Amino acid sequence: MDPESTQLQQAQLAAILGPDSAPFETLISHLMSSSNEQRSQAELAFNLCKQTDPNSLALKLVHTLQVSQHVEARAMSAILLRKQLTRDDSYLWPRLSPSTQSSLKSILLACVQREEAKTIIKKLCDTVSELASGILPENGWPELLPFMFQCVSSDSPKLQESAFLIFAQLSQYIGETLIPHIKHLHAVFLHCLTSSPYSDVKIASLSAVINFIQCLSNSSDRDRFQDLLPAMMTTLTEALNGGQEATAQEALELLIELAGTEPRFLRRQLVDVVGSMLQIAEAETLEEGTRHLAIEFVITLAEARERAPGMMRKLPQFISRLFAILMHMLLDIEDDPAWHSTETEDEEAGETSNYSVGQECLDRLSIALGGNTIVPVASEQLPAYLGAPEWQKHHAALIALAQIAEGCSKISENCDAIVLMASTLQVMIKNLEQVVNMVLNSFQDPHPRVRWAAINAVGQLSTDLGPELQNQYHQRVLPALAVAMDDFQNPRVQAHAASAVLNFSENCTPDILTPYLDGIVSKLLVLLQNGKQMVQEGALTALASVADSSQEHFQKYYDAVMPYLKAILVNATDKSNRMLRAKAMECISLVGMAVGKDKFRDDAKQVMEVLMSLQGSQMENDDPTTSYMLQAWARLCKCLGQDFLPYMSFVMPPLLLSAQLKPDVTITSADSDNEIDESDDESMETITLGDKRIGIKTSVLEEKATACNMLCCYADELKEGFFPWIDQVAPTLVPLLKFYFHEEVRKAAVSAMPELLRSAKLAVEKGLAQGHNESYIKQLSDYIVPPLVEALHKVEPDTEICASMLDALNECLQISGPLLGESQVRSIVDEIKQVITASSSRKRERAERAKAEDFDAEEENY
Repeated sequence: MDPESTQLQQAQLAAILGPDSAPFETLISHLMSSSNEQRSQAELAFNLCKQTDPNSLALKLVHTLQVSQHVEARAMSAILLRKQLTRDDSYLWPRLSPSTQSSLKSILLACVQREEAKTIIKKLCDTVSELASGILPENGWPELLPFMFQCVSSDSPKLQESAFLIFAQLSQYIGETLIPHIKHLHAVFLHCLTSSPYSDVKIASLSAVINFIQCLSNSSDRDRFQDLLPAMMTTLTEALNGGQEATAQEALELLIELAGTEPRFLRRQLVDVVGSMLQIAEAETLEEGTRHLAIEFVITLAEARERAPGMMRKLPQFISRLFAILMHMLLDIEDDPAWHSTETEDEEAGETSNYSVGQECLDRLSIALGGNTIVPVASEQLPAYLGAPEWQKHHAALIALAQIAEGCSKISENCDAIVLMASTLQVMIKNLEQVVNMVLNSFQDPHPRVRWAAINAVGQLSTDLGPELQNQYHQRVLPALAVAMDDFQNPRVQAHAASAVLNFSENCTPDILTPYLDGIVSKLLVLLQNGKQMVQEGALTALASVADSSQEHFQKYYDAVMPYLKAILVNATDKSNRMLRAKAMECISLVGMAVGKDKFRDDAKQVMEVLMSLQGSQMENDDPTTSYMLQAWARLCKCLGQDFLPYMSFVMPPLLLSAQLKPDVTITSADSDNEIDESDDESMETITLGDKRIGIKTSVLEEKATACNMLCCYADELKEGFFPWIDQVAPTLVPLLKFYFHEEVRKAAVSAMPELLRSAKLAVEKGLAQGHNESYIKQLSDYIVPPLVEALHKVEPDTEICASMLDALNECLQISGPLLGESQVRSIVDEIKQVITASSSRKRERAERAKAEDFDAEEENY
């Protein structure tokens, strides 16, 4: 930088940090500017102030917070100051002089006393909490706690609320620092919750109580706060009785958090608490949002299986009541004309928020409570819905049935859910005749939305109750689906019938499916030629599944089917047809695998030429063809085996690029006014961690996971033929053993490790390793095995992947065990010991769990 520019910059900084407050307020204003250029310039100046004179900057911020007449400037100063006082790489506090530190602390407390603007008080309390969390544990702010206790004892509701807001955050950040004051805190909380006439103060106190209870690791300490629960619930009911639904919703959100993390805190007054929540859920005079939150509370409590599995199941009258509420919500659906005329199956026309919440909660409830509890309740209530004249009731019963089946098929990370799933399935299978009759009778319903729901239920039951359903009822289900595929007046019904054929055939043995193939394949070909696009897409996925399930029996239909599939692949070039082309790819590759290399060979060459042409073209980021093509190539490889090797040089480069994709992560401040824009891309998921809002583009992660799985597939299929690619694939996959953004990526990386070693060993043994010898296997083993052991050592959060890691390690040792050094063997043994110890610890915890007062018969199967 030239001297003149340096001089200008110094003058600018001197003005900003000088005695006149106007230049600094201008800087603050520019930091909030909508002009990118003006904001960027302001950020440069701000960072320069931070680097050259942090003391003056900190004092300027707190001074602006204290005296500025502009609300926006005070608010922004509070946010900026909090960011500078957050313990991260840019933590400013240690760089400040003792006098500046002292001034900051005293001015911040003065601001808490003087500030009147509600929005700024919240930000100011955030700033105080952030600083306190860093310095209070080392007694760096001895004035703070006396000040806060003084505030809660004052006559000022504003000061009371401020103190509770700070207590709430400190409980989250450094709760252990507050435990010595537990007796005083209990008295303060009790007095406020029972005596304060101010709803804002009560809500702040409620937040502080709940956060403090969650930070207490000692159960006897938590029990000291049991007597606060009636007052906590009264805060909610008073808000509702006073028509303050926004306040009530805040209270509900806080109580939901408590139900999820400390459900046993509620156990002594569970009947009253759950009864109150269901009363709120049933009150149709209340806002939907309030009723939904009350339901969320009860569902969350039911889901808290690790800490309170039997509590909800011991309240059968409440389960029946909750089920009835959810069924009633499913009736909130309109027969929207858009549903009938839509061109895609994804359209949710006519579905209200009530309907969506009811559907989701039935799913969650069935997972949480298990079959012994949920199926009898459903059996009691669903027949009345099916017997009623209204189509909405028929529809609701069928949707509920599908949700119960789907819910019990989902396995959460908690292995207890596997047992609940098995329990639910067993109960449903016992009632299979009744269930199948209910569903198939509705195939004749005059209303197409009911017929769609019946087909939807069959598809779900085929997946979740298979193969029992397929074995016992194929002679009834498949003909019913075939008739549904003739409903040309209702393309959505047709498309869904084809999708249900897919679900049914996936759990079907060839001997059951084969007698129906003539009828099914001919129907699907008719849909492929004459149906709307969504019907064609459904027919393609059904054909693919039928071929996959029937294997060599599908050869009979190959010559009739393949020309249509190739025609779609070649001709579906419009943007609107991208998914149709992608599904044609999927279908061709699965048909090829089913009929085998000899039958497929001639067409395979043509298909691969089309795929190569497509891969070389410029595809848009949201084109589904990319993902489907990755999987199609892998299936073609499985079909052709070593004959696929000539195509590898074409397939591998883009596959490696997909496997090397970086996660698309956006991080902003949780209190930022700039929300992560999710409107343009539904695959962007947002989570809040502490004071950060993190957006993750899941479509990128899914493409990465698919690519990693394909690399593993190629290594497994081609064996020694994969050798030329090992040196590129190993550095891509080994780091992904610890890729915690996506478990499918980790799974694929783990599975690939022994395959890479096996490929290398076979290539060396068969003299195909291009001059490499056993030392190369040793080198590769040293590159793969230690990271695999380390990933296991880092405590893999998913027990299924942990088991896969042990399997992969076992395979690696069988391949290259003699080449391992003594220290490597020792580290492996030590790690396996730790895994065994952790497993034993979990078993002991489960044994202890069996002694708990709320342990019940359903949980005894764990």
